[in-house]
Amino acid sequence: MSAPEIVTFGCRLNAFESEIIRDHARGAGLTDTIVFNTCTVTAEAERQARQAIRKARRRRPDARIIVTGCAAQIDPLRFAAMEEVDQVLGNAEKLRAESYRAEAAAPILVDDVMTARESAHHLVSGFDGRVRAFVQIQQGCDHRCTFCIIPFARGPNRSVPAERIVEQVNRLVADGIREVVLTGVDITDYGLDLADRPSLGGMVRMLLREVSDLPRLRLTSLDAAEVDDELLAVLADEPRLMPHIHVSAQSGDDMILKRMKRRHSRADLIRFCNRVRGVRPDAVFGADLIAGFPTETDQMFENSVSLVDECGLTHLHIFPYSERPGTPAARMPQVSVPVRKQRAALLREAGERRLKAYLDGRRGARVQVLVETARAGRCEHYARVTLDRDASPGEIVTAVVERREKTTLSARLVR
Repeated sequence: MSAPEIVTFGCRLNAFESEIIRDHARGAGLTDTIVFNTCTVTAEAERQARQAIRKARRRRPDARIIVTGCAAQIDPLRFAAMEEVDQVLGNAEKLRAESYRAEAAAPILVDDVMTARESAHHLVSGFDGRVRAFVQIQQGCDHRCTFCIIPFARGPNRSVPAERIVEQVNRLVADGIREVVLTGVDITDYGLDLADRPSLGGMVRMLLREVSDLPRLRLTSLDAAEVDDELLAVLADEPRLMPHIHVSAQSGDDMILKRMKRRHSRADLIRFCNRVRGVRPDAVFGADLIAGFPTETDQMFENSVSLVDECGLTHLHIFPYSERPGTPAARMPQVSVPVRKQRAALLREAGERRLKAYLDGRRGARVQVLVETARAGRCEHYARVTLDRDASPGEIVTAVVERREKTTLSARLVR
């Protein structure tokens, strides 16, 4: 009999929650079980999940298959109707230990996540031997971007109290984790639902103060319209907060941003990147960008392409627009699918050019590399680095960049 297998799709929050699922499944004594933690951000993500479920049944015909996550929350009946699936759990249910016990084996356990008012304060003990870990600080979203179904899969904004975050990070550091990534659905809304309304920046400063043994801290995607001054202050004076900032941009065109119901403009994005560089000159930026949003013209698309250079974006997540039934954008005039795909490819090319130019400029630089495997890891700026000789996973080593190999830096280890 085998230990439960957890298959994760989508975001870093799902990766964190998969570790909770793993703990609960083991605690319930599940064997010969596969749990799929799904994503619904695009139709392609759902298609991949269904395909993986079918392959898993062929690979392990006697296994019990449980499907959970955002896609299961949005459309539980569709997954329950798959002959390969034994049980469907909602996003709240997947985080409850009792959901995995034999007495809870109802085919569908999915409640209305919009009624949730508290985040689940789970502690995980590790990330399967890794040296980097994700920590949930917030759950859900109170905003209603016209393209996004996630608020209906995750529910309203709920923040994890700061003392629980400190407890979780302390536990991970004690287990050998060297870098923590704070994650959630909308982390710049952190604290708005708590009694003392702490800001994200204030919580980050407290976390770094209370967990002095944590070498590195990163943040997931930030909303440029909500970043507080305290977070910029922490970036300015705390070297353990890594200088790689990922921005939830979505578009570089003001009309498209308005139709998306985003709260920032193109100028806001550029101003934000300039403000960060003002306090942390070595900062690098990533961004989420959607190609082919409804009504997007060629000129509107070009405004997204030019944003890559104007903001100096080096790590892009590009998504061709995907209709989500029930969202306002799905009822807008659509851009054809081939055009969406073509524009997404052009955006990826623009991002790759910018990334390669940045990496070429790092030749001769000394970088601090968190070793993840014997000869590979990531530096402070999130660039992948290959070392010329072995180092121990979990070490943070000094290396000198010698050249770029595609989108990876090759570096000489100097300790």
